[in-house]
Amino acid sequence: MTTSLAPSETPADIETETETEPGTEPGTEPDADTPDLDAPVVLDTGEWVEPAAEAVAEVVVRDAHDFGVYARTGGWAFALKVARSVRPGGQAAEGTEKVSAKAFAELAGCSPERVMRYYKAWDMAADDGLVPQFEALAPGQEVELPEADAWLSYYSSRSSATSVRGHAISAAAEAEGIKPTKALEVAENPTALRAAILADPGTAEAARGALLDRMKEDPALQTEMARAIARTGDLKKAVAQEAKAADRIEYVRQIAEGGQIRTPAGQTVDAPAELRAEAERHLSLIDELDESEEAGEWAGEAYDTVKSLVVQAVEADPALRVQERRTKFYNSLQKATKVFEELTLDEVLEEDVVEEDMLQRLEALQEAIGACISAIRKATTTS
Repeated sequence: MTTSLAPSETPADIETETETEPGTEPGTEPDADTPDLDAPVVLDTGEWVEPAAEAVAEVVVRDAHDFGVYARTGGWAFALKVARSVRPGGQAAEGTEKVSAKAFAELAGCSPERVMRYYKAWDMAADDGLVPQFEALAPGQEVELPEADAWLSYYSSRSSATSVRGHAISAAAEAEGIKPTKALEVAENPTALRAAILADPGTAEAARGALLDRMKEDPALQTEMARAIARTGDLKKAVAQEAKAADRIEYVRQIAEGGQIRTPAGQTVDAPAELRAEAERHLSLIDELDESEEAGEWAGEAYDTVKSLVVQAVEADPALRVQERRTKFYNSLQKATKVFEELTLDEVLEEDVVEEDMLQRLEALQEAIGACISAIRKATTTS
């Protein structure tokens, strides 16, 4: 029961009154099951109430402390335990409480290799002046530890990091501005890498770019990739189409940037200003395409347009037109001569494989050649 105090009253002026429950003798305590009506009511709101510090078990306090150390320092907290308890290699056991890495690992229930990875991480950091040397530490000694972010620069959880391959991967990772541990993890799990490439276009694009960069300095990989593409029908067709588009773009680029055209007969002459301007216009449209856009259709349109303009330019120049036809005729004559010279008459006669149709074709060819010679001679005489 609560008694209100008047402003003029003091605790010394108030006598404590004790009321008893009906049926209870004065001076006796109520039963334990009887509710205390004067006790404050506590409502369960479901919210966490921070316990008093003295009510927390010592083991919980120790765990929270250890967790806080690890959150601030990362692996340095465990590396310190190794550094102050494991003696450096070659140091005698006498005169020190430190033990070997093997003995420490047996006590810890892990492998000596794992202990040595922490040992080596501390050793490298000590060389950089980030932490004390092993010789300056004693078992149980506490020192100020570096920030957690610095830990991964010295520690590698993978034994592959110490191999020649691992060093190469780590160096490449550092050159790309990423942590070596990430690259080593990927390298040790090619199945996961394959899954990521198959499932994610972004990963596939990164892998494509890496392969192209690698092939520039790896002839063996170039050969393997070319062989794989040649043996796959769809890829072979796609490569042929891209090569065709690339050749057409190069044809237009040579005119736009080089200022010269190659005629159908194979002559190389200076391009007219109008033709060069048109080639530059088409080339600018192609260069503005995004990497995701197909250039094949644009390349075909540019090539056809420029090629037709080349033909028009040849026909518009009388001297060039004459030279073009002369070159074309001479090229055809050379091809015909080469084909005829490659006929193996000795083998045909020895094997008796000559047929009447062959003879008729040769006679027709002889007549055509004779007519051609007569026409040329007549034209030469007339001119």
